[in-house]
Amino acid sequence: MLSACISLSVLAQKSKPIRVLIVDGFSNHDWKQTTAVTKWILEESGRFLVEVSTVPADSLERSAWNPDFTKYALIIQNTNNIQNPNLRWPRQAEQQLEKYVKNGGGLYILHSANNAFPHWKEYDKMIGLGWRRASEGYALEIDSLKKITRIAPNEGKGTGHGDRFNALIQVLTPHPINKGYPNQWQTANTEVYYFPRGPAEKISVLSCAFDSTSTNRTWPVEWVVQYGNGRVYNSSLGHLWKGEIYPPAYRCIGYQTTVIRAAEWLATGKVTIPVPANFPTAHTRSLRPEDSFKMP
Repeated sequence: MLSACISLSVLAQKSKPIRVLIVDGFSNHDWKQTTAVTKWILEESGRFLVEVSTVPADSLERSAWNPDFTKYALIIQNTNNIQNPNLRWPRQAEQQLEKYVKNGGGLYILHSANNAFPHWKEYDKMIGLGWRRASEGYALEIDSLKKITRIAPNEGKGTGHGDRFNALIQVLTPHPINKGYPNQWQTANTEVYYFPRGPAEKISVLSCAFDSTSTNRTWPVEWVVQYGNGRVYNSSLGHLWKGEIYPPAYRCIGYQTTVIRAAEWLATGKVTIPVPANFPTAHTRSLRPEDSFKMP
């Protein structure tokens, strides 16, 4: 069990729940389960009240879809059109998200959501780095001294990843989200993106990992971006593929803790959620039981 749950509930009783909206509706990943598990992780903490807006499948209904983002302290983006570039948010919804974040809103880019919308240039600025072709922006790499190298467009490859593995996350930049974390901690069955690309403006790389299954180089895993007055968190953590059921990547206590703490920081600018005693270390994974979550 996530050992901080009891103390989180006590904390939450002292605060009004943070309103969160998850946007989903299409992806090459299991977006329905991803939304359900993410909603459960956040609401189990007692700190959040989560609603979902699903982009309509019908094209006419989709063209009219325009949620009121201003009702929420945080938007979690869980749509990805990498397999169908013509499947997009309507322009009015894109503009509303831009305005929302510029005016101080929080935006969480959930795993494959950073694969989405290469046509949308303001989205590229919001996410900082994403899954893009070699010509589409700068890539960031971390060297042996933990310094960031900026790789120009058309140098190196487009974004990709090797096999999933238990990556060793290395904290690169101290931040409220990772305050109290060990300098290194083990994830479970995760993806490390090589050559993540984008404008990489107003960006701070929080953590990185050595890509042992492909390039044998070290790449960003988590980063935050300032967009106008708003805050954006983006990460390759949180892979949930079709056919998987609450996989180790989501059962990882390091991942679940990071989801909660990143969400709180995005919404409030502060982190009050404690780091649980059973957080993973550099030498050991830490997973919740397979039966700790059930699809609703």
